[in-house]
Amino acid sequence: MSPIHPIASKFIGVLMLIISLLVIARELKLWAGVESVLVVPVILLVLVLTLNVTLTRQAFVLVALLLSVINLLWNPSWQATLTSGFSTAAFIVVFFGALTTLKFAAETSPSIQNCGRFLSQQPPGRRYAALTVGGQLFGLLLNYGSISLLGSMTMANASLERNEEIRNHRIRRMLLAIQRGFISTLPWSPLSFAVAIPTSLIPGSSWALCVFPGLVNGAIMAGMGWLLDTLFKPKLSSPLPARQPVQGNWFSVMPLVLLLVLLVSLLGGAYLLTGVRVLALVMIIVPLLSMAWIALQTREDHPLKQVGRRASDYLMHQLSGFRSEMILLMMAGYIGTVASPLLGSLMAFLHIDLAALPSWLVLVILVWFIPMVGQIGMNPILAVALITPVLPAATTLGVSPTSIVVALTAGWILSGVSSPFTATTMLVGNFAGISSFQVGRKWNGVYTILCAAILSAWVVVYAIFF
Repeated sequence: MSPIHPIASKFIGVLMLIISLLVIARELKLWAGVESVLVVPVILLVLVLTLNVTLTRQAFVLVALLLSVINLLWNPSWQATLTSGFSTAAFIVVFFGALTTLKFAAETSPSIQNCGRFLSQQPPGRRYAALTVGGQLFGLLLNYGSISLLGSMTMANASLERNEEIRNHRIRRMLLAIQRGFISTLPWSPLSFAVAIPTSLIPGSSWALCVFPGLVNGAIMAGMGWLLDTLFKPKLSSPLPARQPVQGNWFSVMPLVLLLVLLVSLLGGAYLLTGVRVLALVMIIVPLLSMAWIALQTREDHPLKQVGRRASDYLMHQLSGFRSEMILLMMAGYIGTVASPLLGSLMAFLHIDLAALPSWLVLVILVWFIPMVGQIGMNPILAVALITPVLPAATTLGVSPTSIVVALTAGWILSGVSSPFTATTMLVGNFAGISSFQVGRKWNGVYTILCAAILSAWVVVYAIFF
Protein backbone atom coordinates (compact mmCIF):
# COMPACT_ATOMS: atom_id res chain seq x y z
CA MET A 1 0.00 0.00 0.00
CA SER A 2 1.46 3.35 -1.05
CA PRO A 3 2.17 6.12 1.49
CA ILE A 4 -0.76 8.40 2.28
CA HIS A 5 -0.67 12.17 1.82
CA PRO A 6 -0.25 14.02 5.16
CA ILE A 7 -3.42 16.06 4.58
CA ALA A 8 -5.46 12.90 3.96
CA SER A 9 -3.95 11.32 7.07
CA LYS A 10 -4.99 14.29 9.22
CA PHE A 11 -8.44 14.33 7.61
CA ILE A 12 -8.92 10.69 8.61
CA GLY A 13 -7.95 11.52 12.20
CA VAL A 14 -10.33 14.48 12.44
CA LEU A 15 -13.23 12.52 10.96
CA MET A 16 -12.56 9.59 13.29
CA LEU A 17 -12.64 11.95 16.27
CA ILE A 18 -15.95 13.46 15.13
CA ILE A 19 -17.52 10.05 14.46
CA SER A 20 -16.29 8.75 17.82
CA LEU A 21 -17.88 11.66 19.70
CA LEU A 22 -21.15 11.23 17.81
CA VAL A 23 -21.28 7.47 18.42
CA ILE A 24 -20.54 7.94 22.12
CA ALA A 25 -23.26 10.63 22.29
CA ARG A 26 -25.68 8.16 20.72
CA GLU A 27 -24.71 5.35 23.10
CA LEU A 28 -25.11 7.64 26.11
CA LYS A 29 -28.44 8.95 24.70
CA LEU A 30 -27.23 12.54 24.82
CA TRP A 31 -28.69 13.56 21.44
CA ALA A 32 -31.80 12.16 19.78
CA GLY A 33 -30.93 13.35 16.27
CA VAL A 34 -27.41 11.99 16.13
CA GLU A 35 -28.21 9.25 13.59
CA SER A 36 -29.00 11.66 10.78
CA VAL A 37 -25.92 13.78 11.50
CA LEU A 38 -23.65 10.74 11.72
CA VAL A 39 -24.22 9.82 8.08
CA VAL A 40 -22.24 12.81 6.77
CA PRO A 41 -18.85 12.21 8.47
CA VAL A 42 -19.16 8.45 7.82
CA ILE A 43 -19.61 9.07 4.08
CA LEU A 44 -16.66 11.49 4.08
CA LEU A 45 -14.48 8.98 5.93
CA VAL A 46 -15.39 6.21 3.48
CA LEU A 47 -14.57 8.54 0.59
CA VAL A 48 -11.11 9.51 1.82
CA LEU A 49 -10.30 5.93 2.83
CA THR A 50 -11.41 4.62 -0.56
CA LEU A 51 -9.07 6.99 -2.36
CA ASN A 52 -6.14 5.67 -0.30
CA VAL A 53 -6.56 1.87 -0.31
CA THR A 54 -5.88 -0.88 -2.83
CA LEU A 55 -8.23 -1.96 -5.62
CA THR A 56 -9.29 -5.06 -3.68
CA ARG A 57 -10.55 -2.87 -0.83
CA GLN A 58 -12.17 -0.44 -3.27
CA ALA A 59 -14.12 -3.40 -4.64
CA PHE A 60 -15.93 -3.68 -1.30
CA VAL A 61 -16.99 -0.04 -1.58
CA LEU A 62 -18.26 -0.69 -5.11
CA VAL A 63 -20.35 -3.61 -3.85
CA ALA A 64 -21.73 -1.38 -1.07
CA LEU A 65 -22.70 1.27 -3.63
CA LEU A 66 -24.40 -1.31 -5.83
CA LEU A 67 -26.41 -2.71 -2.92
CA SER A 68 -27.37 0.82 -1.88
CA VAL A 69 -28.72 1.57 -5.36
CA ILE A 70 -30.68 -1.71 -5.37
CA ASN A 71 -32.25 -0.72 -2.06
CA LEU A 72 -33.14 2.71 -3.45
CA LEU A 73 -34.90 1.15 -6.42
CA TRP A 74 -36.55 -1.80 -4.70
CA ASN A 75 -36.77 -1.41 -0.91
CA PRO A 76 -39.63 0.86 0.29
CA SER A 77 -37.80 1.18 3.62
CA TRP A 78 -34.49 2.04 1.95
CA GLN A 79 -33.87 5.11 4.10
CA ALA A 80 -34.08 3.17 7.36
CA THR A 81 -31.95 0.36 5.89
CA LEU A 82 -29.18 2.66 4.68
CA THR A 83 -29.19 4.66 7.92
CA SER A 84 -28.84 1.41 9.85
CA GLY A 85 -25.93 0.45 7.58
CA PHE A 86 -24.15 3.74 8.25
CA SER A 87 -24.82 3.36 11.97
CA THR A 88 -23.32 -0.14 11.99
CA ALA A 89 -20.27 1.02 10.02
CA ALA A 90 -19.75 3.93 12.43
CA PHE A 91 -20.00 1.71 15.50
CA ILE A 92 -17.52 -0.79 14.07
CA VAL A 93 -14.88 1.77 13.10
CA VAL A 94 -15.11 3.60 16.45
CA PHE A 95 -14.84 0.33 18.35
CA PHE A 96 -11.83 -0.60 16.22
CA GLY A 97 -10.24 2.80 16.82
CA ALA A 98 -10.64 2.42 20.59
CA LEU A 99 -8.95 -0.99 20.52
CA THR A 100 -5.99 0.27 18.48
CA THR A 101 -5.22 2.92 21.11
CA LEU A 102 -4.37 0.08 23.50
CA LYS A 103 -2.12 -1.52 20.89
CA PHE A 104 -0.45 1.87 20.33
CA ALA A 105 0.31 2.21 24.05
CA ALA A 106 1.50 -1.41 24.39
CA GLU A 107 4.05 -1.13 21.59
CA THR A 108 6.34 1.02 23.75
CA SER A 109 5.95 -0.97 26.96
CA PRO A 110 9.08 -2.95 28.00
CA SER A 111 6.99 -5.21 30.26
CA ILE A 112 4.93 -6.40 27.27
CA GLN A 113 8.09 -7.29 25.35
CA ASN A 114 9.58 -9.13 28.35
CA CYS A 115 6.37 -11.09 28.90
CA GLY A 116 6.15 -12.18 25.26
CA ARG A 117 9.81 -13.23 25.19
CA PHE A 118 9.44 -15.28 28.38
CA LEU A 119 6.37 -17.17 27.09
CA SER A 120 7.99 -17.99 23.73
CA GLN A 121 11.05 -19.50 25.44
CA GLN A 122 9.18 -22.09 27.51
CA PRO A 123 10.34 -25.72 27.20
CA PRO A 124 8.32 -28.08 24.94
CA GLY A 125 6.39 -29.68 27.82
CA ARG A 126 4.59 -26.48 28.68
CA ARG A 127 5.24 -24.23 25.67
CA TYR A 128 1.89 -24.87 23.97
CA ALA A 129 -0.10 -24.14 27.14
CA ALA A 130 2.03 -21.07 27.92
CA LEU A 131 1.58 -19.62 24.44
CA THR A 132 -2.15 -20.40 24.49
CA VAL A 133 -2.48 -18.42 27.71
CA GLY A 134 -0.19 -15.78 26.23
CA GLY A 135 -2.36 -15.56 23.14
CA GLN A 136 -5.36 -15.00 25.41
CA LEU A 137 -3.71 -12.35 27.58
CA PHE A 138 -2.14 -10.46 24.71
CA GLY A 139 -5.26 -10.90 22.58
CA LEU A 140 -7.34 -9.03 25.15
CA LEU A 141 -5.00 -6.05 24.94
CA LEU A 142 -3.66 -6.08 21.40
CA ASN A 143 -6.36 -7.89 19.43
CA TYR A 144 -4.77 -9.21 16.20
CA GLY A 145 -1.57 -7.42 17.21
CA SER A 146 -1.05 -10.23 19.73
CA ILE A 147 -0.36 -12.67 16.90
CA SER A 148 2.11 -10.23 15.34
CA LEU A 149 3.95 -9.64 18.62
CA LEU A 150 4.08 -13.24 19.86
CA GLY A 151 4.59 -14.55 16.34
CA SER A 152 7.67 -12.36 15.88
CA MET A 153 9.14 -13.58 19.15
CA THR A 154 8.28 -17.16 18.29
CA MET A 155 10.11 -16.94 14.99
CA ALA A 156 13.12 -15.30 16.65
CA ASN A 157 13.22 -18.10 19.22
CA ALA A 158 12.73 -20.86 16.62
CA SER A 159 15.47 -19.45 14.38
CA LEU A 160 18.02 -20.37 17.05
CA GLU A 161 17.26 -24.06 16.46
CA ARG A 162 19.68 -25.45 13.84
CA ASN A 163 17.84 -28.75 13.25
CA GLU A 164 15.38 -27.98 10.45
CA GLU A 165 12.99 -30.78 11.39
CA ILE A 166 12.72 -29.62 14.99
CA ARG A 167 12.51 -25.98 13.92
CA ASN A 168 9.59 -26.62 11.55
CA HIS A 169 7.64 -28.61 14.15
CA ARG A 170 8.31 -25.94 16.75
CA ILE A 171 7.13 -23.12 14.48
CA ARG A 172 3.91 -24.95 13.64
CA ARG A 173 3.03 -25.84 17.23
CA MET A 174 3.92 -22.42 18.62
CA LEU A 175 2.01 -20.45 15.98
CA LEU A 176 -1.07 -22.65 16.36
CA ALA A 177 -0.97 -22.20 20.14
CA ILE A 178 -0.89 -18.41 19.71
CA GLN A 179 -3.67 -18.39 17.11
CA ARG A 180 -5.97 -20.72 19.02
CA GLY A 181 -5.29 -18.92 22.28
CA PHE A 182 -6.25 -15.61 20.72
CA ILE A 183 -9.36 -17.07 19.06
CA SER A 184 -10.52 -18.53 22.37
CA THR A 185 -10.87 -15.00 23.84
CA LEU A 186 -13.20 -13.73 21.11
CA PRO A 187 -16.51 -15.22 22.36
CA TRP A 188 -16.25 -13.60 25.82
CA SER A 189 -13.91 -10.60 25.67
CA PRO A 190 -15.61 -7.18 26.00
CA LEU A 191 -13.04 -5.94 23.47
CA SER A 192 -14.02 -8.47 20.81
CA PHE A 193 -15.96 -7.83 17.59
CA ALA A 194 -17.30 -11.38 17.93
CA VAL A 195 -19.23 -10.16 20.99
CA ALA A 196 -19.74 -6.52 19.98
CA ILE A 197 -21.49 -7.15 16.66
CA PRO A 198 -23.96 -9.92 17.66
CA THR A 199 -24.96 -8.20 20.91
CA SER A 200 -25.57 -5.00 18.95
CA LEU A 201 -27.84 -6.81 16.49
CA ILE A 202 -29.73 -9.23 18.78
CA PRO A 203 -32.31 -7.39 20.95
CA GLY A 204 -32.18 -8.38 24.60
CA SER A 205 -28.59 -9.59 24.54
CA SER A 206 -25.62 -8.06 26.34
CA TRP A 207 -21.99 -8.77 27.08
CA ALA A 208 -22.77 -9.44 30.75
CA LEU A 209 -25.22 -12.22 29.82
CA CYS A 210 -22.82 -13.73 27.27
CA VAL A 211 -19.70 -13.98 29.44
CA PHE A 212 -20.35 -17.41 30.95
CA PRO A 213 -21.39 -19.29 27.76
CA GLY A 214 -18.68 -17.38 25.89
CA LEU A 215 -16.07 -18.64 28.34
CA VAL A 216 -17.27 -22.17 27.64
CA ASN A 217 -16.96 -21.54 23.89
CA GLY A 218 -13.42 -20.32 24.44
CA ALA A 219 -12.54 -23.20 26.75
CA ILE A 220 -13.67 -25.68 24.09
CA MET A 221 -11.42 -24.05 21.48
CA ALA A 222 -8.40 -23.75 23.78
CA GLY A 223 -8.87 -27.17 25.38
CA MET A 224 -9.25 -29.01 22.07
CA GLY A 225 -6.12 -27.34 20.76
CA TRP A 226 -4.10 -28.41 23.80
CA LEU A 227 -5.54 -31.95 23.65
CA LEU A 228 -4.66 -32.45 19.98
CA ASP A 229 -1.17 -31.04 20.52
CA THR A 230 -0.63 -33.38 23.49
CA LEU A 231 -2.00 -36.51 21.81
CA PHE A 232 -0.32 -36.03 18.45
CA LYS A 233 3.14 -34.80 19.27
CA PRO A 234 5.46 -35.10 16.26
CA LYS A 235 7.88 -38.01 16.19
CA LEU A 236 11.44 -36.86 15.59
CA SER A 237 14.09 -38.72 13.67
CA SER A 238 16.77 -37.52 16.12
CA PRO A 239 16.73 -36.80 19.87
CA LEU A 240 16.00 -33.31 21.16
CA PRO A 241 19.08 -31.14 21.80
CA ALA A 242 19.84 -29.68 25.21
CA ARG A 243 17.35 -27.01 26.23
CA GLN A 244 18.38 -23.38 26.34
CA PRO A 245 17.81 -21.58 29.68
CA VAL A 246 14.65 -19.46 29.86
CA GLN A 247 15.19 -15.74 30.36
CA GLY A 248 13.01 -14.25 33.07
CA ASN A 249 10.38 -15.83 35.31
CA TRP A 250 6.62 -15.96 35.72
CA PHE A 251 6.65 -12.54 37.36
CA SER A 252 7.18 -11.23 33.81
CA VAL A 253 3.50 -11.98 33.20
CA MET A 254 2.23 -10.03 36.22
CA PRO A 255 2.17 -6.51 34.67
CA LEU A 256 -0.02 -7.85 31.86
CA VAL A 257 -2.34 -9.64 34.29
CA LEU A 258 -2.63 -6.53 36.48
CA LEU A 259 -3.46 -4.38 33.46
CA LEU A 260 -6.19 -6.80 32.40
CA VAL A 261 -7.63 -6.91 35.93
CA LEU A 262 -7.66 -3.11 35.97
CA LEU A 263 -9.39 -2.95 32.59
CA VAL A 264 -12.08 -5.47 33.53
CA SER A 265 -12.59 -3.77 36.91
CA LEU A 266 -13.05 -0.37 35.29
CA LEU A 267 -15.51 -1.72 32.72
CA GLY A 268 -17.44 -3.74 35.30
CA GLY A 269 -17.53 -0.89 37.82
CA ALA A 270 -18.65 1.65 35.24
CA TYR A 271 -21.36 -0.72 34.03
CA LEU A 272 -22.73 -1.24 37.54
CA LEU A 273 -22.68 2.50 38.26
CA THR A 274 -24.13 3.77 34.99
CA GLY A 275 -26.03 0.91 33.36
CA VAL A 276 -24.47 1.88 30.02
CA ARG A 277 -23.73 -1.19 27.93
CA VAL A 278 -20.16 -2.44 28.22
CA LEU A 279 -19.43 -2.07 24.50
CA ALA A 280 -20.10 1.67 24.74
CA LEU A 281 -17.94 1.93 27.85
CA VAL A 282 -15.09 0.28 25.94
CA MET A 283 -15.07 3.21 23.52
CA ILE A 284 -14.60 5.61 26.44
CA ILE A 285 -12.51 3.73 28.99
CA VAL A 286 -9.99 2.00 26.69
CA PRO A 287 -8.61 5.23 25.14
CA LEU A 288 -8.42 6.82 28.61
CA LEU A 289 -6.62 3.77 30.00
CA SER A 290 -4.23 3.87 27.05
CA MET A 291 -3.37 7.49 27.81
CA ALA A 292 -2.83 6.63 31.46
CA TRP A 293 -0.52 3.79 30.42
CA ILE A 294 1.53 6.13 28.23
CA ALA A 295 1.73 8.60 31.12
CA LEU A 296 3.03 5.80 33.37
CA GLN A 297 5.66 4.83 30.80
CA THR A 298 6.85 8.45 30.51
CA ARG A 299 6.37 9.43 34.16
CA GLU A 300 9.94 10.76 34.37
CA ASP A 301 9.71 12.83 31.18
CA HIS A 302 6.78 15.28 31.36
CA PRO A 303 4.01 12.66 31.13
CA LEU A 304 1.16 15.04 30.28
CA LYS A 305 3.14 16.53 27.44
CA GLN A 306 4.06 13.06 26.19
CA VAL A 307 0.43 11.92 26.33
CA GLY A 308 -0.63 14.94 24.28
CA ARG A 309 2.12 14.34 21.74
CA ARG A 310 1.35 10.63 21.42
CA ALA A 311 -2.40 11.25 21.17
CA SER A 312 -1.87 13.78 18.39
CA ASP A 313 0.52 11.43 16.61
CA TYR A 314 -1.99 8.60 16.87
CA LEU A 315 -4.89 10.61 15.47
CA MET A 316 -3.08 12.51 12.75
CA HIS A 317 -0.55 9.92 11.59
CA GLN A 318 -0.75 6.41 13.07
CA LEU A 319 -4.49 5.87 12.64
CA SER A 320 -4.31 6.26 8.86
CA GLY A 321 -1.94 3.27 8.80
CA PHE A 322 -5.00 1.12 9.55
CA ARG A 323 -7.00 2.52 6.61
CA SER A 324 -7.16 -0.85 4.84
CA GLU A 325 -8.54 -2.55 7.95
CA MET A 326 -10.93 0.34 8.62
CA ILE A 327 -12.53 0.29 5.16
CA LEU A 328 -12.80 -3.51 5.23
CA LEU A 329 -14.51 -3.55 8.64
CA MET A 330 -16.85 -0.68 7.79
CA MET A 331 -17.88 -2.18 4.47
CA ALA A 332 -18.37 -5.62 6.00
CA GLY A 333 -20.85 -4.18 8.50
CA TYR A 334 -22.55 -1.94 5.93
CA ILE A 335 -22.84 -4.59 3.20
CA GLY A 336 -24.23 -7.16 5.60
CA THR A 337 -26.85 -4.69 6.85
CA VAL A 338 -28.07 -3.41 3.47
CA ALA A 339 -27.94 -6.85 1.83
CA SER A 340 -30.01 -8.48 4.55
CA PRO A 341 -33.42 -7.24 3.23
CA LEU A 342 -32.48 -8.66 -0.17
CA LEU A 343 -31.62 -11.98 1.42
CA GLY A 344 -34.93 -11.94 3.29
CA SER A 345 -36.86 -11.41 0.06
CA LEU A 346 -34.91 -14.19 -1.65
CA MET A 347 -35.67 -16.57 1.20
CA ALA A 348 -39.37 -15.67 1.01
CA PHE A 349 -39.36 -16.25 -2.77
CA LEU A 350 -37.77 -19.67 -2.25
CA HIS A 351 -40.21 -20.42 0.60
CA ILE A 352 -37.40 -20.78 3.13
CA ASP A 353 -38.79 -20.15 6.62
CA LEU A 354 -36.30 -20.53 9.46
CA ALA A 355 -39.13 -20.17 11.98
CA ALA A 356 -40.55 -23.49 10.71
CA LEU A 357 -37.36 -25.32 11.69
CA PRO A 358 -36.69 -26.68 15.18
CA SER A 359 -34.90 -24.06 17.28
CA TRP A 360 -31.94 -26.35 17.96
CA LEU A 361 -31.43 -26.83 14.22
CA VAL A 362 -31.42 -23.05 13.60
CA LEU A 363 -28.71 -22.63 16.24
CA VAL A 364 -26.59 -25.42 14.78
CA ILE A 365 -26.99 -23.90 11.30
CA LEU A 366 -25.54 -20.65 12.67
CA VAL A 367 -22.54 -22.50 14.11
CA TRP A 368 -21.71 -24.01 10.71
CA PHE A 369 -22.91 -21.24 8.38
CA ILE A 370 -20.29 -18.62 9.34
CA PRO A 371 -17.18 -20.83 8.87
CA MET A 372 -18.64 -22.32 5.67
CA VAL A 373 -19.17 -18.93 3.98
CA GLY A 374 -15.78 -17.94 5.36
CA GLN A 375 -14.27 -20.48 2.98
CA ILE A 376 -15.46 -18.37 0.05
CA GLY A 377 -14.18 -15.11 1.48
CA MET A 378 -17.07 -13.79 3.57
CA ASN A 379 -15.82 -11.87 6.61
CA PRO A 380 -17.46 -12.95 9.91
CA ILE A 381 -18.73 -9.39 10.43
CA LEU A 382 -20.42 -9.48 7.03
CA ALA A 383 -21.82 -12.96 7.63
CA VAL A 384 -23.30 -12.04 11.03
CA ALA A 385 -24.69 -8.69 9.80
CA LEU A 386 -26.24 -10.51 6.84
CA ILE A 387 -27.85 -13.45 8.62
CA THR A 388 -28.95 -11.82 11.89
CA PRO A 389 -31.80 -9.63 10.53
CA VAL A 390 -33.44 -12.61 8.78
CA LEU A 391 -33.39 -14.79 11.90
CA PRO A 392 -36.69 -15.37 13.69
CA ALA A 393 -37.02 -13.54 17.00
CA ALA A 394 -35.71 -15.34 20.05
CA THR A 395 -39.26 -15.61 21.42
CA THR A 396 -40.39 -17.22 18.15
CA LEU A 397 -37.63 -19.80 18.42
CA GLY A 398 -38.39 -20.35 22.09
CA VAL A 399 -34.83 -19.59 23.20
CA SER A 400 -33.12 -16.69 24.93
CA PRO A 401 -31.38 -13.93 22.93
CA THR A 402 -28.14 -15.03 24.56
CA SER A 403 -28.51 -18.49 23.02
CA ILE A 404 -28.49 -16.94 19.55
CA VAL A 405 -25.39 -14.88 20.39
CA VAL A 406 -23.62 -17.99 21.72
CA ALA A 407 -24.27 -19.76 18.39
CA LEU A 408 -23.10 -16.73 16.38
CA THR A 409 -19.88 -16.35 18.37
CA ALA A 410 -19.22 -20.09 18.05
CA GLY A 411 -19.46 -19.82 14.27
CA TRP A 412 -17.34 -16.65 14.35
CA ILE A 413 -14.40 -18.29 16.13
CA LEU A 414 -14.56 -21.36 13.91
CA SER A 415 -14.29 -19.08 10.89
CA GLY A 416 -11.37 -17.31 12.56
CA VAL A 417 -9.21 -20.45 12.55
CA SER A 418 -10.42 -22.07 9.33
CA SER A 419 -11.14 -19.35 6.77
CA PRO A 420 -8.12 -18.58 4.52
CA PHE A 421 -9.38 -14.99 4.33
CA THR A 422 -9.31 -14.05 8.02
CA ALA A 423 -6.53 -12.02 9.60
CA THR A 424 -5.41 -14.81 11.96
CA THR A 425 -4.80 -17.41 9.25
CA MET A 426 -3.08 -14.89 7.00
CA LEU A 427 -0.80 -13.71 9.82
CA VAL A 428 0.11 -17.27 10.83
CA GLY A 429 0.71 -18.18 7.18
CA ASN A 430 3.02 -15.18 6.72
CA PHE A 431 5.11 -16.17 9.74
CA ALA A 432 5.27 -19.84 8.73
CA GLY A 433 6.01 -19.09 5.09
CA ILE A 434 2.96 -21.00 3.83
CA SER A 435 -0.41 -20.01 2.36
CA SER A 436 -3.36 -19.10 4.54
CA PHE A 437 -5.29 -21.92 2.79
CA GLN A 438 -2.79 -24.41 4.23
CA VAL A 439 -3.13 -22.91 7.70
CA GLY A 440 -6.92 -22.86 7.66
CA ARG A 441 -7.62 -26.16 5.97
CA LYS A 442 -4.60 -28.39 6.65
CA TRP A 443 -3.23 -27.19 9.97
CA ASN A 444 -6.67 -26.41 11.45
CA GLY A 445 -9.00 -28.62 9.38
CA VAL A 446 -9.51 -31.54 11.79
CA TYR A 447 -9.35 -29.18 14.75
CA THR A 448 -12.16 -27.02 13.28
CA ILE A 449 -14.46 -29.97 12.58
CA LEU A 450 -13.99 -31.41 16.07
CA CYS A 451 -14.58 -28.04 17.70
CA ALA A 452 -17.63 -27.41 15.49
CA ALA A 453 -19.17 -30.71 16.59
CA ILE A 454 -18.62 -29.98 20.29
CA LEU A 455 -19.72 -26.34 19.99
CA SER A 456 -22.90 -27.44 18.18
CA ALA A 457 -23.76 -29.73 21.09
CA TRP A 458 -22.92 -27.00 23.61
CA VAL A 459 -25.12 -24.29 22.04
CA VAL A 460 -28.06 -26.71 22.01
CA VAL A 461 -27.46 -27.68 25.66
CA TYR A 462 -27.22 -24.01 26.65
CA ALA A 463 -30.41 -23.13 24.79
CA ILE A 464 -32.35 -25.94 26.50
CA PHE A 465 -31.06 -25.76 30.07
CA PHE A 466 -29.99 -22.15 30.64
